[in-house]
Amino acid sequence: MDWSTATVWWISAGLMVAAELASGTFYLLMLAVGACAGALAAHLGLGVTAQVVAAALVGGAAVIVLNRRRSRGPKAAPASSNADMNLDIGQSVQVDAWSSDGLTQVQYRGAAWQARFIGAPPARSGRHVIRAVEGSCLLLDR
Repeated sequence: MDWSTATVWWISAGLMVAAELASGTFYLLMLAVGACAGALAAHLGLGVTAQVVAAALVGGAAVIVLNRRRSRGPKAAPASSNADMNLDIGQSVQVDAWSSDGLTQVQYRGAAWQARFIGAPPARSGRHVIRAVEGSCLLLDR
């Protein structure tokens, strides 16, 4: 079996895409774009050195652009208050009464939970929303 240089580039790009799907990082996908640039350079009849340079420039530039884009984007909330990671965030609980130190005990998901008021004072009884979870303590707000 006689493989051309372009075939090797396309296979390496495919392997990087498969590895990216397994790992979940976009950086390997950017390097696969670079391998595609190397394959296109091979199809244009450029030498191996030019192919490697094309792959390195395109793949490296794609990684740098992705890294800068991610660093400038919004930061994820900590897991204790991130509704995407903790399904309790945003749920409602009924508070019957608060102690003087801003603590209470509420029934939530069939169990008694300690809760702390984090909203603007004064803490009143009634429906409250879970804003975060610290260990086994629910942080509540109106």
